[in-house]
Formats: sequence, structure tokens, C-alpha cells
Amino acid sequence: MKEQWRGFKGTHWISDVNVRDFIQNNYTPYDGDSSFLAGPTDATNKLWGDLQKLQHQERAQGGVLDMETEIVSGITAYGPGYISENSKDLEKVVGLQTDKPLKRAFMPYGGIKMAQEACTTNGYTPNPKFDQIFNEYHKTHNQAVYDAYTPEMRLARKNKILTGLPDTYGRGRIVGDYRRVALYGIDFLVEQKQADLKNCGCGIMVDDVIRQREELADQIKALKAMKVMAQSYGFDISQPAANAREAVQWLYFGYLAAIKTQNGAAMSIGRISTFLDIYINRDIQEGKLTETEAQELIDHLVMKLRMVKFARIPSYQQLFSGDPVWATLEVAGFGMDGRHMVTKSDYRFLHTLENMGPSPEPNLTVLYTSKLPENFRKYAAKISVDTSSIQYENDDVMRVEWGDDYSICCCVSATQTGKEMQFFGARANLAKALLYAMNGGIDVKTRMQVGPKLPKITSEFLNYDEVMANYDIVLEWLASLYVNVLNLIQYMHDKYYYEAAEMALIDTDVRRTFATGIAGFSHVVDSLSAIKYAKVKPVRDADGISIDFEIEGDFPRYGNDDDRADEIAVWLLKNFLTKLKKHHTYRDSEPTTSILTITSNVVYGKATGALPDGRKAGEPLAPGANPSYGAEKSGLLASLNSVAKLPYEYALDGISNTQTIAPDALGHNEEERVNNLVNVLDGYFSKGAHHLNVNVFGTEKLLDAMEHPEKPEYANFTIRVSGYAVKFIDLTREQQMDVISRTCHKAM
Repeated sequence: MKEQWRGFKGTHWISDVNVRDFIQNNYTPYDGDSSFLAGPTDATNKLWGDLQKLQHQERAQGGVLDMETEIVSGITAYGPGYISENSKDLEKVVGLQTDKPLKRAFMPYGGIKMAQEACTTNGYTPNPKFDQIFNEYHKTHNQAVYDAYTPEMRLARKNKILTGLPDTYGRGRIVGDYRRVALYGIDFLVEQKQADLKNCGCGIMVDDVIRQREELADQIKALKAMKVMAQSYGFDISQPAANAREAVQWLYFGYLAAIKTQNGAAMSIGRISTFLDIYINRDIQEGKLTETEAQELIDHLVMKLRMVKFARIPSYQQLFSGDPVWATLEVAGFGMDGRHMVTKSDYRFLHTLENMGPSPEPNLTVLYTSKLPENFRKYAAKISVDTSSIQYENDDVMRVEWGDDYSICCCVSATQTGKEMQFFGARANLAKALLYAMNGGIDVKTRMQVGPKLPKITSEFLNYDEVMANYDIVLEWLASLYVNVLNLIQYMHDKYYYEAAEMALIDTDVRRTFATGIAGFSHVVDSLSAIKYAKVKPVRDADGISIDFEIEGDFPRYGNDDDRADEIAVWLLKNFLTKLKKHHTYRDSEPTTSILTITSNVVYGKATGALPDGRKAGEPLAPGANPSYGAEKSGLLASLNSVAKLPYEYALDGISNTQTIAPDALGHNEEERVNNLVNVLDGYFSKGAHHLNVNVFGTEKLLDAMEHPEKPEYANFTIRVSGYAVKFIDLTREQQMDVISRTCHKAM
């Protein structure tokens, strides 16, 4: 056994790349409380203080501190960079995306126009040579997609029935198993990929084999480039990490390679806490590391994750406000053998929110079950009450599907770490689709014929059966178009913007999921409920287009634990997934869907006309699987019960639910609030619910932060939105108003 593996147990992981086997043989579950945790070191305080000054300058300059205009980003494009040259010896984890902290890289392979626009809209001018290089000599992903789009696809995109498509940015949601760099070293990983390349094809050169061989060659180049990058910082990552500091550093170098080469919509770091705890625990037992030093390592890693930045265009920022990266990092969960997977390092990662204050990144996610140790559940709840900076996902429902070594590849979407990848595919606006069903496929906003040409519904009051018959036709059309658009996008992304650094840290024989998404979910549910249980009269213009609706009588609304509405919600989810599954998906991937809309609700809402549930034209859509604004009339628990009825098996890409609770609704002191939040989480997830964002603050705080962003207490004021967290003051005014208008529960 290698010296670097001294004391480690197990044999399978030694001969094959199998990090899960290593973890299960070597981690130490922790049942104690948080009393062992250490505060920030002087080095942490100094570095975090320097970084906060840079963040303040960044915000003062409109959100961008610096941008690259001369160098195309790559694994070895830059020499070593540090937070500060004067304090680089303080950094226990080194490595920057570029040569300066918070400087955004020039990444044209997704699309040269986007890379240029990201510069020019922020006052920077990229070198003109790139215009010729990436228009005449090297095609980009974006250009390839638009070359192949059909007129129907362009029309659907223009009218925003399909929204947020990754045709103008990197798809993301691929989690490399960055732990492999630390456990095995680069040389062993290269040997494994070279063996895969040797065995690929066996002389039969069909399309799939040719593509696989080229991708493997690119992966091997990426692994070798990681070694060169690490050497520039004075580290040799060819061999396994020998101690905890090296394990953290080696792992981060793998992640750094990913964010130097990809600017995907989600660049998650994955399930690293339990893995790192094994190294930390060994060093502490050997007397080579103190608890203070262990916490410092975690603090400095998290600090680097808080620094990740990408150059974005205005339309992207409108969809995904708050400059998110979605560097999702998971803690806790349960093993298949019945042992919980809480370690001291799970506490350490959550403790960074106390040592350095709240932050959106990394997107800290607790893999929750009521079987986790009570001490840990209470500590996580305390962090939620204090910071509103973590989210919870139901390990009991995910473990059945993904095993006990999955990572969250975006906000709420799981993949087996190192075994799977996801083809990300944005959202279909099912609320607009409902209007197409009523208006003969004509878009009420643009008056273009976008959907199938159907007879307009002309009755004075909407008939449920008539609407449903048309809606079924529209959904069939939309599902087919959606899958075809995504097939095209994923094909071109693989061809022109392949994620070699990430895929090099994933098994060659990879399982692929095909992620889709739903926008406008709750509004469709309530609209169908209104048509079924009340009387809905369309208000039509001279062209017979329904531009508004008058409702007579009451109807059950999703979000009140009323089966009449909630059964429509389950039907809608299952029905759309069933239609998606009818169609061929690229590279034999497995279709999944999600109810997740990030902060895109304002943009989606602007493109969507008035709906039969009473929502007016242009108003923001409710986020994710949340009930519509104002629909929740029966308190927090009833709202949670409605969402919990949505079966996870129908939305394996995730069911996002974001709830804001006034502090006094949880209790009158911290102990009451913590205990009550634990009870809420236990009850909610015991019903099979998938996800919960928890905000604990009142509307008054949001209003004050919006009007007085200069107050020091709001500099890092973090809130959970649909699947991730943002700094509230970084949202646009419209997004802030959207958040403020959401239900803040003042009673359980």
C-alpha cells in the first residue's frame, strides 16, 4: 500500500477507482454536538477581510471588479494567483480562476458574441483578434446550435414557451469527482483513462466509438494539464495526497480546472465533506493537525468557493439574478449500511457561516432525514435561523434512486458522484402552454402562431373538458419540441464545448440523465382548479384572444392541503413527464423533469399573459413548486403538505420549495425556533417531500435592505430563493419586489 494511504482500510478502492468504497471503509460517524468547533484564525480573518474589501469594490463598480480581455481561459492559461501577494503565505488553499481575485475569465467556446458582450456591457474591450479566431477559424457552441435550429425552434425560443435554454451559455450540472485527484493522484487517473482508450472500439469505428475515443483523448490532456497547473503553485499532484492539507488542495485543483474551462449554469463541487473528514481525522489522531487548523482548512476552501465568478451577459443576469455559481456542496445523509454519514467536517462546513458570516456560495445543502443525530439536526436548524443560508433535501427519497454517494449537481438535482452526468435543459412554460390551448396556439403577447393550430375556445365560460382536450394536444407538441431542441443543444455542446476536465473525473462508462423543467406549475394547477370548480369567463379582444379572465365563485388552491387542487398538481407533473418520455433522447439518456425556476420568475412572468387563476398579465410566476403568491391561506404546514404530495419519482431532477417564516412564528427565543424548525423538517420530509429552502426573517427586513443597501448588516445578507441562495442586495429591484411579495408565514 502507498505511504499516502497509511492507516486506511479496505481493498477494492485500491485496485479500482471507487471513492465510495474508500469512504464507507474509513469514515467516522459523529454523534456529538458542536462544542468542539474552533473560531476563525488570524489568517482567516485577514484573508476574509481583504476579500470583503474587494467584494465591496466589485459592488461599487456595478458588480464586476475586473475582466480578462487578452487571454482565453484554460487550465494552464495563467500562472499562480493569490488573494493578495502580501498575504499569500496565509492561504492554506491556493489557486485562482485567473491571475487576480474576482477577475472574470474570457471564455468564448460557448459563444464568441456572448464573451464579447459580457466584456463590453461592463466597460471592457476584448482583443479584436478573438472576433476573427472564433468566427472564421473555430466554431462555437452557440453558433453551431443556431446553425441547426429549425424555424419552429427559433419561434418557440423567441416567444419564451421554452426558456433559459443552454444554447447561449455552458450547460453545467456536471460534477467531476474531484476527490479522485486527492485519493489517487493524477498519474493513476491518467493510466485508467489510457486503458479505457485502448479498450474503446476494438477496431469498429462507428460514430459512438469515434466520439468516445476523441473525448477520452481530451480527458487525458485535461488531467495532464491539471498537473502542470498545480506545479505552477509548487505542488506535485501526480501522486495521492499525503495529509489533510494536501487532500483539500488536490481536490480544489481538480475543481479549479473545471471552473477555468467551463462557465456552466451550475458548477457544483459535490459531496466532499465526509471524504475530507477521513484525512482530517487521521491527521488529528497522528498529532499533525489541531482542530483550529482543521477548521482553517475548511474555511479557506469555502473562501475560494465564495470567490468563483463568471462573465455573464445581461439576458443571463435577468434569468439568474444575483450572480450565482451554484457551487453546491452537500453534508450529512445516510449510508446504505444503515450508518449516518454525519462527520465533524459536516459541522465544520456549516460553521464557516459563523466564522465568515452568511454567503450564497457554496450552496450548502443538508441531505436530511429524521434519523440523523439530533445534535446535528439542531445545529443545522440553528444555522438556518441565524443565516438563512442552507437548504435541505430528503436523503430518504434520493438514496433509493441514487445510492449513498450522490452529489447535487445544481440546486436540487442529484447524480451519482463520478458515475453519472446530466444534460441540463432549462424549462418549458406550461402556463403559456395553457393559454395556447385556449387561443388556438397563438401567443397572447406577440400574436404569433407558435403552438398547434387549434380552434380557439369561444364559449362564454371555460369548459373543463374542452380546455383539457386542447391542453393535451399542446403539451404533446411542446414535449416533442422541447426534447428535440435539447437533443440538438446537447449534441453541439459535446462537439464544441466538451467538459473534458470534469468528465476526466467521471467513469468512462457514464450514465446520463436528460434534465427538463417546468415553469408556471402552480398557476396551471390553480387555473385548472378554477375552471373545474368555479366559473371562469374569458375577456376576449377583437381577435377572439383571451386577454383576461373573470372568476365567479371560489375554488380550491394548491398550497392549502386540499386534495382537489393537489391531485391536479400530481396529474400535471406525471402527465408532462410521460409525454417527455415518449421521445428519443440524446446518447440514450434518461428523461427526468424538475419543478425549479431559480430567480427567473420575473422574466417568465413578463412573457406570460393573464391566467384563469387570477394572476394578471406580466406578473411574476411563483417559483419552483411553490404555491402561487397569496394562495396559501392555511399556514405553513398546510402549504408544506401540498408540496409533499408531489412524488419525487415523477421529478427526479428536483422539486424546489422555498418558504419564508417570520422568526416569531417559529418561537420567541432561539431554542424554541430551533426545536420547532427541526420538527417542521422531520414532519415535512417524513411525508416524502424532496426539498426545502428555509428563510427565517420578516418582510420588514427585506424592505429595509432594499431601501438601505449601504447598511453594513446587509452587505452579506443572504436569502434562499428557488433552489439556491443570493445576496439580497445583488438582486435587481424587480427581483427584490418579487421576493418581498412572496408569502411570509406568520403562523405555523
